[in-house]
Amino acid sequence: MSKGLIRNIGIIVSGDLESPFCDGDAVLIVDGKIAAVGREKELDAAGADTIIDAMGTTLIPGLIDSHIHPVFGDFTPRQRTVDFLDSELNGGVTTMISAGEVHTPGRPRDIVGLKALAIAAQRAYANFRPSGAKIMAGAPVPEPGMEEQDFADLARAGVTLIGEIGLGGVRTPDLGAPMVKWAKKHGMMVTIHTGGPSLPGSSAIDAAAVIEIDPHIVGHINGGTTSMSKTDIDKLVRGTTLAIEIVHCGNPLTALYAIEAAMDAGAVPRVIIGNDAPSGTGVVPLGILRTLCLLTACTSLPPEQAVALAAGNTAKLYKLNRGLIGLGREADLVLCDAPSGSVGKDAIAALKAGDIPGISMVMTDGVVRTLRSRNTPPAARAAKLEKGSVGGLLGGH
Repeated sequence: MSKGLIRNIGIIVSGDLESPFCDGDAVLIVDGKIAAVGREKELDAAGADTIIDAMGTTLIPGLIDSHIHPVFGDFTPRQRTVDFLDSELNGGVTTMISAGEVHTPGRPRDIVGLKALAIAAQRAYANFRPSGAKIMAGAPVPEPGMEEQDFADLARAGVTLIGEIGLGGVRTPDLGAPMVKWAKKHGMMVTIHTGGPSLPGSSAIDAAAVIEIDPHIVGHINGGTTSMSKTDIDKLVRGTTLAIEIVHCGNPLTALYAIEAAMDAGAVPRVIIGNDAPSGTGVVPLGILRTLCLLTACTSLPPEQAVALAAGNTAKLYKLNRGLIGLGREADLVLCDAPSGSVGKDAIAALKAGDIPGISMVMTDGVVRTLRSRNTPPAARAAKLEKGSVGGLLGGH
């Protein structure tokens, strides 16, 4: 049995929108899951293999990026960049969800080929976890000619995602709606591309088409990169119950419009946060943190609730046992503080001020994956690893 303790925590942000804080100054971890949250003096940490002094800093759940475009391994040919997944983990993101492996060179569009690619990606990332990050991949982009049996075959092989409808040849409700029904019948989560086209051969998709196709998730409602109109955003935020995804690599003005519309409509529990990278915008390791800064610094959204958009909201949508700090949850955790020089006195105040927090520890499954982040600004106060060691790559060649 492995046991870990994070002690001397200043603030515990739960990742839950309704109850955004946890009372306590310590978290006990047993066999990779959270066993207790409370006061250090009340926890049984005897025999702990790992002990971390948080130095009064803020503990948040590992963040979840709802929109990435991986290929294979930790390399993206879209921007010819290695270690982009490890780099995002250094931005506090411990789970990354594929919206389609669309940048695969020579990506097959025939039905046999696209199914094979999705199954291979799902299997590969189940075995490969760069720096301990959890990559949910294998998201086929639907093409004309697919039938229900194709979705049944994919589901039977372990594929649980459908990549962005609209990035392939399925762009209209007459083709898309039946496929979404088949995907849902077989337990698959469906994302749709919205706004202007992002790849050659893709199409603009408006609110009317989204409503008729009826996916689970309105992908990048603020554009990827070109946004829908505010009128269309209102139709989807106020007139549907679909999950609303706001991304970093989109339109910042309509990102703010979308979150304000969601707050006004009581739809914030449906909002999730993605990067939509790698893309033409680039590789953005701090994209999730930057989006949280934007949404809380420029609106009335409290920063602790902003964290929930990139944690508990996404975890609940995808039925993941992470993204929340609570008993029995996977111990995917991040320690952070206001960056040196910030007007904020802690990570929460820094977010509200528009400053990216400094990360000094990232953990997945109770294992420390990195201490001081190589991407965030330095934390004013940094956590100390008092006992234990830093883990690394899981899987590989």
